[in-house]
Parts: sequence; structure tokens; C-alpha cells
Amino acid sequence: MTGNVLVNGKKRRLDYGVAAYVTQENTLLGTLTVKETITYSAHLRLPTILTKEEVNGIVDATITEMGLQDCADRLIGNWHLRGISGGEKKRLSIALEILTKPKLLFLDEPTSGLDSASAFFVVQTLRYIALDGRTVISSIHQPSSEVFALFDDLVLLSGGLTIFSGQANMALEFFARAGVPCPSRRNPSDHFLRCINSDFDRVTMNDSQRIRDIPKSSDPLMNLATAEIKAMLVEKYKSSEYATRTRARIREISSTEGPMIEKRSGSQATWWKQLSTLTKRSFLNMSRDMGYYWVRIIIYLLLSVCVGTIFFNLGTDLNSILARGACAGFISGFMTFLSIGGFPSFLEEMKVFHKERLNGHYGIAVFILSNFLSSFPFLAVMSIATASITYYMVEFHSQFPRFVFMCLDLLSAIAAVESSMMIIASLVPNYLMGVIVGAGYLGIMMMTAGFFRLPPDIPKPVWRYPISYLNYGAWALQVPGKTYFSF
Repeated sequence: MTGNVLVNGKKRRLDYGVAAYVTQENTLLGTLTVKETITYSAHLRLPTILTKEEVNGIVDATITEMGLQDCADRLIGNWHLRGISGGEKKRLSIALEILTKPKLLFLDEPTSGLDSASAFFVVQTLRYIALDGRTVISSIHQPSSEVFALFDDLVLLSGGLTIFSGQANMALEFFARAGVPCPSRRNPSDHFLRCINSDFDRVTMNDSQRIRDIPKSSDPLMNLATAEIKAMLVEKYKSSEYATRTRARIREISSTEGPMIEKRSGSQATWWKQLSTLTKRSFLNMSRDMGYYWVRIIIYLLLSVCVGTIFFNLGTDLNSILARGACAGFISGFMTFLSIGGFPSFLEEMKVFHKERLNGHYGIAVFILSNFLSSFPFLAVMSIATASITYYMVEFHSQFPRFVFMCLDLLSAIAAVESSMMIIASLVPNYLMGVIVGAGYLGIMMMTAGFFRLPPDIPKPVWRYPISYLNYGAWALQVPGKTYFSF
């Protein structure tokens, strides 16, 4: 693609703060409320010098502007939490982008999946934003007549060709002059699509093949191919007054240099402010999402009781060595395998991170560190609970420092697996692929950990050097050996 991007008559990139983009998909954390979502976004992006009262004022003004007062304290909702409606989610997505007052706002089909009332409310809100002095450019998906009437200007494109560009209320007049007037009881947007969308030709062709004797329609458009109508409209537009006005307007804008727009970064907050805000938000998300850690903690407790009862009071004779090794292998290998259960929550958070990073809200290092800090209390609970149950039921060793050492060893192993799963979640497109890749990765780690085959017996090329030495499970199993096998 080639071309020039002119802002106030000057070539420049659409940097952060100048333009904002609302995607078709709502990428939100379902465990947060509407107000919490906007507040955390404000702390991530607004200048750190602003006081808490000033930030809250901006947040409240944004909520009021988008008409979200009634649902401000309600959760957004996810797989196990009931939340706000689709229209409210879309308005929340828009609210996050207008928080920093961008000059240009781009939206990709903001009414997709919404009913007529919600779609009207969303577009009406966009109109209020435009009346506030900002430029709103949006693609629209089959708008109703009420929604269509809210737009000021309209550009119709088909196959890269311009069909019409001008005031939206003049489009009907252009189509009428071109010989394809809109019937009195038809939605204008439906009429425009019928004239320029070639998919209608495929439908008509398929129908004619199934039913040969189809009577001719009273609508003249149904008896013409869309390609013919589109070609006629393109030629009519090129020679029309609307095309002349558009070209003149483009020349006028290109030759007129307006004031310089201040260049801003995606975030004006300091690094420490971003870190504290992300840590708080991530910890709140983890604590409210049952599938993130709470369910796994319960499973860890149940499995620990099972391990403790199966290997209860092994004793200290030579016959217990094999059982102690099996217990150590299960704890360091299979217990850490439960990290795969956090993939759905991992992927949800990764989607939010990907979107916010592209918008320049924060960097990769801040996200990784904040995620580790917020997850550390949960990892510590899992490690200490597992070690407390299994250590004393199996009677590994009576010295307390060795118990502490086991807790730290298990914590390190679980943290390593969690980090690996986060890396995999950032590389795979969906939950199913994540589970498959994650299970394969953990399977390789367990095979080369030194339990199924002792480290000296593992083939040296690849498996021992370097995989076994890079394997968290190998270190986790070897270190506890000093604890598990001591008499």
C-alpha cells in the first residue's frame, strides 16, 4: 500500500495520543468492574503528577460521557461471572480509548453483534464525541435507518473503488441520479449494499441453479448483476459533483498547514507507576478468577493429601528408598503439571497485554515483572501447603530448615513452570493449542528430569546436554534428594 498520511497538512505518523483505534473485538478483563477498568487504564496512561482526585475526576467524566453510570460498579463478566451487556462492553472499549482525548478516533464495526437499540446508543455516543470537536471515522455493519441518519459523511467502497464520498444525506440523491433509486420502504444502507456487494450475485446464481423457473422480480435491481450496477456507479461518481468536491477538499486540506499537534507517548506515567498499577490490577484479576489459582490450590491440597496417605510414614530402612524416590518424582513432576489449568486465564490476560502494548501503554518488562509479583502469593500458598502436608505425613526429615528448603525448592519449580506456560500462552493462538503444546513441553521436562532414567544414563547429545541441564525438573528433583533420602 502506498500513499501519504497528512495531519493538518503535514506528513506525520499517527502517533499515540493523536489517534485511537477501537477494535471490533472487546478485549477486557472480565473480573474487573467498569469503573475499575477505566481507573487502572487512567493510572497507566495519565501523567503521574496528577493527583488521585484529578484522575478520579477524569474517570467519572469519561463514564458520564459514555453513559456508563448505571453499570459503573458491575463486573464486566467472563465464563463464570455474569456481567454487562454487549452494548455496554462496546461503550467501555470506546471509553478506554477516549480517556486521553485523542484528536482522531477510528472504530472497526462498533455495532457488530448488537441489537438495534444498543447499536443506536453506541453510534449516538460517537456522535456526541464528534460534536465535542474530535473526528470519528468508523466502518459500520449494516446499520438501521436510525443509525445511518446519525452519520455526517459517508464513503462507500467496493473492491478498492470509490462508489460515493460526501455528505451522508446526499447519497440517496446520487443513487437516484445514477438510475438506481432507493425504494420508498427500504433501508438506505441495505439499498447501498445491494448495489455494490457482489455477494448478491452469487446468491442469485445459486438460486437460479436450484430453481430454474424463477419469475422476474418487480425490483429492477434484482434483474441486474451487481457488477454492472457497481461499474455504472463508479463511472457516475467520477464525473459527478461529489467527486469534484471531494478532490477539491483534499487539495485544500493538503495545502493548508494547521497547528502542530503535540506528540505524546502512549503512556505519560512513570515506570514505577506502571509497575504498581499493573501489579494491583493483575492481583485483583487473579483473586477474583476462580480458574486462575483458587481451583488449582484446592486440587493441590487434595493431591497432597493423596500423596501423604499413599506414602504415609515410609520409614527409614533401605526398602523405602524406591518409594521416597517415587514420591519425590511425583511432587516435582506431576504436581507442577497442574499449571496447564491456568491457560484460559493466561490467554485472556495476554490478549489485554497485546492490545495495550500496541497502544504504547507499557512495555514487556513491566508486564512480566508485575505478573510475577502478583502471582507470587498464590504460588507461595500452593508450595507451602503442598510441602506442609506431604513432608510430615511421609516423614522426610525432622529438621525444620530442610522443610523450609523443600518449600523454596517447590516454589522455584512451580514458578519456573508458570513462567514457561506464560511464554507458551504468548505464542499459541488459542486455549486448545496451548494445552497441547504445554503438555508436550512438560512431558519432555519430566522425561529428562532424572527420575525415569538417572542423569548419567540419559543420552548425552541433546537430551542430557543441554535439555537436562536446562530442565527445572532435574534441579527440583536433585535438590530434594538431599531432603527426601536423608535418614
